[in-house]
Amino acid sequence: MAAKFGPAGNSESFTLMGYKHSLQVPEYLVKMGLDHFEYQCGRGVNIGEDKAVAFGEKAKENGISLSLHAPYYISMSSVEEEKRLNSVNYILQSARAVNAMGGNRIIVHTGSCGKISREEALSLASDTMKIALEALKTENLSHIHICPETMGKINQLGTLEEVISLCEIDESIIPCIDFGHLNARTLGSIKGKEQYIEILDLIENRLGSDRTKVFHSHFSKIEYTSGGEKRHLTFEDDVYGPSYEPLMELIYKKNYSPIFVCESAGTQAEDALAMKKYYKNLV
Repeated sequence: MAAKFGPAGNSESFTLMGYKHSLQVPEYLVKMGLDHFEYQCGRGVNIGEDKAVAFGEKAKENGISLSLHAPYYISMSSVEEEKRLNSVNYILQSARAVNAMGGNRIIVHTGSCGKISREEALSLASDTMKIALEALKTENLSHIHICPETMGKINQLGTLEEVISLCEIDESIIPCIDFGHLNARTLGSIKGKEQYIEILDLIENRLGSDRTKVFHSHFSKIEYTSGGEKRHLTFEDDVYGPSYEPLMELIYKKNYSPIFVCESAGTQAEDALAMKKYYKNLV
């Protein structure tokens, strides 16, 4: 197996190239030279089952694998029980939608710490995760992987260690490592290969090689302030980083096969292709 690459939602070039309908996305991705797509449900799971099935069939015809980004307003760490239980429902909705598409990964933001300690927030999120896993089991959706994401703002739950802790709850949970977010929340700590090795080694030491080989990833260059993430940039940025090249070299060397979803601002397909080309040249 090889690494896969694709955009989060559509680049500006989708409409510029004359495409108009979501069912044309897989064809566009093939033309771009990509092989994955992350369907965006950040503002709610608003795709019906019939449309999800049709989208999934088009993706399968074109050799495009699929994942789905769950709603941004999920808060697994909320001190309000109602919000945590609502979050379980949003996770279920996301799982049903990606299952109808033929995909098996949903990417989830875990919430913020607010006025509570990081330890308390992680404890609440862990409880919510366990309830979500039971809910998936009840609906025969245990094959859907919840992928908690590392987050970019310092006050958000989602350090690398916190995400790994959530993944330790069950072997079905796959980490979504957003390297741009990690770089932003640590104010630019990812300088090169050494830092990438530390990240990958920590995941493998805690979660084992099977999950580390197939981890999920978001990648973009991100501007940050003292509070962490400010805004997503494109690969033309040479100020904030991080650089993808050392990471691609490690992925090839270690024979990993993760999914890389690019979240650049408006050029996510083009930048995903830049990553793929660099990786393929190593191969």
